[in-house]
Amino acid sequence: MNLILKKYANLLVNYCVSLKPGEKLLVSSTTLAEPLVREVYRTAISAGAIVEVILDMREQERILIEDGNEMQLQYIPKLYKTAIEEFDAYIYIRAPFNLRGLQSVDVEKQKKRKQAFSSVLQTYFKRTATLDLKRTLCQYPTIANAQEAGMSLEEYTNFVYSACNLLDDDPISKWLEVREYQQKIVDLLNGRQNIRYRNPNFDISFSTKGRTWINSDGQTNMPSGEVYTSPVEDSVNGNIHFSLPAIHGGVEVEDVTLWVKDGEIHKWEAKKGQKYLDQVFRIPGAKRFGEAAIGTNKNIQQMTNNILFDEKIGGTIHMAIGQSYLQTGGKNQSSIHWDMITDMTKGGEIYADDELIYNNGEFLFL
Repeated sequence: MNLILKKYANLLVNYCVSLKPGEKLLVSSTTLAEPLVREVYRTAISAGAIVEVILDMREQERILIEDGNEMQLQYIPKLYKTAIEEFDAYIYIRAPFNLRGLQSVDVEKQKKRKQAFSSVLQTYFKRTATLDLKRTLCQYPTIANAQEAGMSLEEYTNFVYSACNLLDDDPISKWLEVREYQQKIVDLLNGRQNIRYRNPNFDISFSTKGRTWINSDGQTNMPSGEVYTSPVEDSVNGNIHFSLPAIHGGVEVEDVTLWVKDGEIHKWEAKKGQKYLDQVFRIPGAKRFGEAAIGTNKNIQQMTNNILFDEKIGGTIHMAIGQSYLQTGGKNQSSIHWDMITDMTKGGEIYADDELIYNNGEFLFL
């Protein structure tokens, strides 16, 4: 296990954020991830970086929201704010104690806490879009995530490390192979303008004229394994059914179908979670798509109710309602970005400028 954590730390520091001597790095997680944080700290110090660490304790956010006053809810931690505005790199290691810890907490107070971070988040989006802030989001296996995935902690740990290629002798070389493979995909897609996703349950099309497909090769998310863009906002037409559960804010919504005309979602249905879906589509900007993507990570073949992994499942596509990605040229703005996923291995097709380039979960030109 110690060897795996050293490989993980080396991957995060020397590949994901490519840390240079003198650069400032913030590492943020919970106390559960202390073994990995310690190795990341060691590796970053060896690379010559200036390193700051934030470790949240159990129920820290819940205590603040439940017992905090208005002033405390509006306060942004100074180190976090400074890092997002000024540091060179940011590694966020997910390691939750409890994925349902805020479900019974006052919703209005939760909204106030989120709103307090809005200006810092805008800075974050702008700096990461231009690579002025190098960042990566990753996972440390915890019991909470294992339970959510329906696995033992040992099973989930092996799943996470396999998805990150950490069971390979040289994970960095493996991710460089992923980069090369996916670059062929984005090169083709960036030469086309009209994309169509189709399977026996839906048919949806959109334009990517003036937009950029991004090769997500493990540098900004670990694991990765996807290519993505932001559709031209008013170009999306048709309908799409998401066969895999869609989770947002701790709420699971199943069998979502969306109908779209000239970019706007005008009808929606879900077999489970209809009321929550109704609430979401009241959010400004939620009725337009901010992302369209294709998952390519064949080491991920099952849902774990963790979008960091689920959206990368090889043989799937996903689309996100709400906020676009600036780096793709997207213009839709919203306080929500919700990825919804569907299986393409049973009759799924992707067309690019009317050419069939993908069938049953596989690219035809590779």
